[in-house]
Amino acid sequence: MKTPKVSRRDMLKCTGAALLGTTFSTRVLANAPPPQAVTPALIDAAKKEGQVVYYTSTDLPVAEKIAKAFEAKYSGISVRVERTGAERVFQRIGQEYSSNIHAVDVVNSSDAAHFIVWKRDGILLPYVPEDVARFPAEHRDVDGQYASFRVWLSIIAYNSELVKAEEAPRSFADLLDPKWKGKIVKAHPGYSGTIMTATYQMQRDLGWGYFEQLAKQNVMQVQSSADPPKKLDLGERAVMADGNEYNIFELKERGRPVEPVYATDGSPLIVGPNAVFKSSPNPNAAKLFQSFCLGREAQQLIVDVGGLRSVHPDTQDKPGRKSLKEIKTMKDDPDAVVREGEAIRAHYTKIFHV
Repeated sequence: MKTPKVSRRDMLKCTGAALLGTTFSTRVLANAPPPQAVTPALIDAAKKEGQVVYYTSTDLPVAEKIAKAFEAKYSGISVRVERTGAERVFQRIGQEYSSNIHAVDVVNSSDAAHFIVWKRDGILLPYVPEDVARFPAEHRDVDGQYASFRVWLSIIAYNSELVKAEEAPRSFADLLDPKWKGKIVKAHPGYSGTIMTATYQMQRDLGWGYFEQLAKQNVMQVQSSADPPKKLDLGERAVMADGNEYNIFELKERGRPVEPVYATDGSPLIVGPNAVFKSSPNPNAAKLFQSFCLGREAQQLIVDVGGLRSVHPDTQDKPGRKSLKEIKTMKDDPDAVVREGEAIRAHYTKIFHV
């Protein structure tokens, strides 16, 4: 019998007051275990297990590079990357755990709200890699159950062959100019975890009236947050209203005619944490892989080859990219995304008729 799909509405029924204190916290890691260094004993135990299973919504080429770097550093331990969209990762784990199947060791999701639910359900392992103790407090769970593996932005961008730099939009309000009618592409919060998070932040800061005006611009609606950059690259639309910053980096650095815009209103900030499961089938390999993913080597790798942002204090921005500290961003709030996600999806669908 097929397991029913788990919606945000279903998630809400079980959260309520239990959400309090479960998201990233600015408090000290008072309830977390002490930071753990990678020791010879941990490496030996991980090698005896021989593998780690990683469910992730990170782009497959980036996830595979992380896996290969780990395997090169710790020979004898293989990484099985299971890559799919964030909502599918969430549903798969829900289905497996409801059937008492414990196949996943480490998880990454582009929807930080998922970690609130997994933590509430008591299935995450408190584990703090040594490097995570140096992360900004808002990027590590107060109980040490997850931490930011990757950070990125949902941004405006334009095709530089279709739009002159001096005529490009500089704010979300600029997208309402009649000259952009029929020239804008954007993704859907009902499909993409990134766009759900971005839509929450934008309706909170700009109001639903902004989206009502934007819908009058004959916007091309696509699904994934990776789709708007592709439409720009192909010249099918001149401007994107939202989409992954890292896809724009990747295209631009290949010489494609795309340019990022960091809205004066603030760009939505997206966080993708990593966590280890309590019932991990390879617990030592899971801890070792989590430590690797959140360590400087892997964090610099996701910056260099993935176009992502890192909160690790020892990483450096790739030349030519604007530093995150120079960009005005909106505030992430995964608690609110859990509470309001279903309503956001419904309201958005009503406005855009999609």
